[in-house]
Amino acid sequence: MLEKSIDSRFLTRAGFMELFIAGVKVTHALTAALPAVILLFCLESPSSDVWHTVLGLLVFFAVLTVIMFKALGVYSEDFFSNRLRFRVMLMAWTSAFCILLFMYQGLHLLPVFSVRDLALWFFASLIMFGIERLLLLHLFRYWMDTGKYLQRTVILGFTESALFVAEHIQRNGDIRSGLIGFIDDRTERIPTELSGLPLLGNSRDLEKLIRSEQVNQVLIALPWAAEARIGGLVKRLRQMSVNVALVPDITTLRFGHNRITDVAGILMFNTSELPLKGWSPLIKRCEDLVLATVGIVLLSPILLATALAVRLDSKGPALFRQKRYGYNDRLIRVFKFRSMYVNQTDRNAERQTTREDPRITRVGRFIRKTSIDELPQLFNVLMGNMSIVGPRPHATATKAAGVPFEEAVREYSSRHRVKPGITGWAQINGYRGETDTLYKIQKRVEYDLEYISKWSVWLDLYIVFMTIPAILSTKEVY
Repeated sequence: MLEKSIDSRFLTRAGFMELFIAGVKVTHALTAALPAVILLFCLESPSSDVWHTVLGLLVFFAVLTVIMFKALGVYSEDFFSNRLRFRVMLMAWTSAFCILLFMYQGLHLLPVFSVRDLALWFFASLIMFGIERLLLLHLFRYWMDTGKYLQRTVILGFTESALFVAEHIQRNGDIRSGLIGFIDDRTERIPTELSGLPLLGNSRDLEKLIRSEQVNQVLIALPWAAEARIGGLVKRLRQMSVNVALVPDITTLRFGHNRITDVAGILMFNTSELPLKGWSPLIKRCEDLVLATVGIVLLSPILLATALAVRLDSKGPALFRQKRYGYNDRLIRVFKFRSMYVNQTDRNAERQTTREDPRITRVGRFIRKTSIDELPQLFNVLMGNMSIVGPRPHATATKAAGVPFEEAVREYSSRHRVKPGITGWAQINGYRGETDTLYKIQKRVEYDLEYISKWSVWLDLYIVFMTIPAILSTKEVY
C-alpha cells in the first residue's frame, strides 16, 4: 500500500485541490445554463438580439449559481467525502433558481421561456447535478483503489487509540485521508504489520518520509499522560510541511462522534438521545405510507402470482405470520409468504435455514432467494409496526453460532430504538441472509446502529434504490 501511495502523489501537489474545485465550478456553471441553451435552440427562429440578450443573462445566472453553491457549502471540505450530498445540492440549486424566477417574474427578463420551459430547465439541471456527483464519487473510489489520496496519513504511536482510529479510517475513510502505516520508536517490540498496515519505522524515519513528501498528515496517538513527549514531537513536526493532529484517548474517541450538549454551562458529550425527534417521526411515517402504497400497487401482480404459486406448490395458507421483535423490543406479528411445508414450519426460527434445507418448498426456495417472501410486510408498514427501511426484525429464538443474538452482541437491543424495516443499511452492505457466525451478527448490528445515527429521508431512498442490486448479489440466502 505504501508503494502505491508513494507512486501516486499528484493529488497532494500544491494547487491540485484548487484546480479540481475550479473545474467542478465550471462544470456546475455549464450545467446550470445548458438546458436553457437547448430550449433556446428549440424555439422557432429567435432573433439575434434575443440570442445575445438571453445568452448574456445565462452567463450571469451561471456565475450566480456558482456563487450560491459556494455560499451554501457545496464546495466545502465535505465535497471530497463519500456522502451523496443530494440534499445540499437540491437546496443550493433551488435557491439559485429562485433568483432566476425573480428575474423572470419580477424583472420580466427571459420572456422567451414559458413556465413549462422553466420547469424542464430546473429538473434537467437537477438530474445532471446528481449524475455529476455520482460520477465524482466513482472517480474518488477509483483513485482510492489505486492508492491516491489528498493526504497520505500515518499514525504515530502504537496504542489502543491508534488501533481504533486505524480500523475506523479503513472502514469509513474517504479520499481526504489515506492511511499508509504506523510509526513507533519501539520498532523491535511491536509487530511489523498492524491492522493490515505496515510499521514504517521510527520518528527519524518519519522525518525522512515527510521531507520526501511521502507523508502529508501525522496523527499522534500517544497516551496523553506522555505530555512532555507529545510536546516535543509537535514542536519538531511544526518545522516541517505536514498536518499534525492529536488523537484523543480511547474513552473520548468512543464518544467523540456524539453531539456536544451544554449542561449548566459545562460542555458534555450527549452519548444517547432519541434517534428520531421533532418532525422526523412524522416525515418517516409519511415516507412509509407513500412507499408502501406505491409498492403494493406496483407489485400487486407479483403478490397475487406468488400467493397462487405457494398454494399450488404445497398444502397450507399462502401467508405465514411470525412473532418478531419490533420497536422498543415489543413483539409484533410479521407477514411473510409461506416458504416451508406446513408441518415443518419453524415459528420461532430456532433452527436457521441451510442450503438444501428439506423444510423449504420448491417455490419457497425461489421466493426466499429473491426476498419475494418478505413483500407482504408492506402491509405491516401500512399497519404502522414496521417501516420500509430500518433494522431487519428477527424472530424470538434466532441464534448466531448457537448464541442468542442479544447475548452475542451487547448493543443488540439498541437497534430496536426505531421500527424494524423491510430492507436496511446492513442488507445493502452485504449482511443479508444466514447469520451462522458471531461476526455476521456483530457487523449487522454495527450497520443497523450506524443507520439509526445517520437517518435521513435521502439515506432511506438510497437504501431502497440499492436493495435490488443487493438482493441479486447476495448468495448466502437459503
